[in-house]
Formats: sequence, C-alpha cells, structure tokens
Amino acid sequence: MAKLGVNIDHVATLRQARRGIEPDPVEAALIAEKTGCHSIVAHLREDRRHINDLDIKRLKKEIKTLLNLEMSVSDEIVRIAGDIRPNQATLVPEKRQEITTEGGLDIVTHMRRVSDVVKYLQPKGVNVSLFIDPDKRQIEAAARTGAKIIEIHTGRYANAVGAKAKEKELRIIASSAEFALSLGFVVNAGHGLNYENVSKVAAISGIYELNIGHSIISRAVFSGIENAVEKMLKLIS
Repeated sequence: MAKLGVNIDHVATLRQARRGIEPDPVEAALIAEKTGCHSIVAHLREDRRHINDLDIKRLKKEIKTLLNLEMSVSDEIVRIAGDIRPNQATLVPEKRQEITTEGGLDIVTHMRRVSDVVKYLQPKGVNVSLFIDPDKRQIEAAARTGAKIIEIHTGRYANAVGAKAKEKELRIIASSAEFALSLGFVVNAGHGLNYENVSKVAAISGIYELNIGHSIISRAVFSGIENAVEKMLKLIS
C-alpha cells in the first residue's frame, strides 16, 4: 500500500481569506495524522500566500509523523529549511503569478542550483525530494544531483480528458516510476489527485507515497478532516 502525505496548504488559504487565526492548519495536520496519514506536507511559498513561517515551526514541533516541506530553491527559503530541518524537503518550481504549481522542476536546466541545495540540506539530516515531470531526461538529471527521492508530477494525468488520454498518461507515469526505481530512487507522486483518479496511480508498482491536498481539504469542508483522510486511505489501499 502506498503511503499518504496530506498537504494542509489550503486550510491556511481559508485562514488567509480573513487574515485571522482560524482555521488553524496545524490543528488540521494533527487530526490528519491521528486519522492515519503518514506525513504532513506544507509549502512555504516566497510570498507566504498561505502557510507562514510560524506554521512551519509549529508543525516541526507538534506533529508526530514526518514533515515534508515543499519549497523553492530561493536563498531565503533554503536558509529557513536549513534552520528548521524538516524530515523532508521537496524542491518545486515556483512562480508568483501561478495559482498552484504548474509543472515539475527543470533539473536539466537548473542542475547546478538544485545540486547545491541538495548538498546543503542533506548533511543537515533533511531528505531531499525533487518534484519533476515523468520524463526520463529529468529523472537522469535528478540522479546526478545526489537526491534520493523524486516525486512524479501527476498533473497531466489528472487533467487528461477521456479514458484513452488518461491511460496514456498513466502508462508514462508507470514507466517513469519503473525507470526511477532502477536508478535507486524512492518514488513518490502527486498533483491533481482526487477521490476519482487516485486508485490507478496508487496501484503502480513501486510508488512509495502519494501527496494529496486540495481534494482532501475540499471534501473536509463537508465531511470533516477525519472522514476525508479515512476515505482517501481506503482508496489508496
């Protein structure tokens, strides 16, 4: 069974709508892990549009499971990660104008910078994951950075229209996962996964963890965090 990482960013998005103190993303994280998820994911963006610095400090202190910090490779955010030392840091591309992360990190183009961040964080006990498209060139480049984990961007599969298009993207993900495993990577996956499309990705051999946020938090609005996490865990299993 693949593990489940719950991304709590959008609890903070709701909080920021009023610039107040509720709902508390840390409280959501504690409920999610009590319900059985395996890690908590939070993206500290450069513009702090949802998760903020205090959230990350509290998460590191209060949660019992693993903290996976999604982050850009900007100097400021890398320094924060080095100070807080999350269990895992997932390096992602970041644009100020985007609504959500639009694609995988281009390791081929940014090899030197990504490698420098990996070399900085891993000696501090931070496992580094690279969020990349299901592309063998990117996977090969990722191997040269020294990172031990990749997260396959599943957005094209999630957004594909029609059964044939979805099956094509699913085969690409499966092939990429197999190739990455052959290079010794731990292979995670995420982006756009929901209650309708997650099972087929979870069934891919070798996928270690699925990181899911928006669909879980959306369902939790109606049914609560516990119910939303329980349902996702059942689908993954």
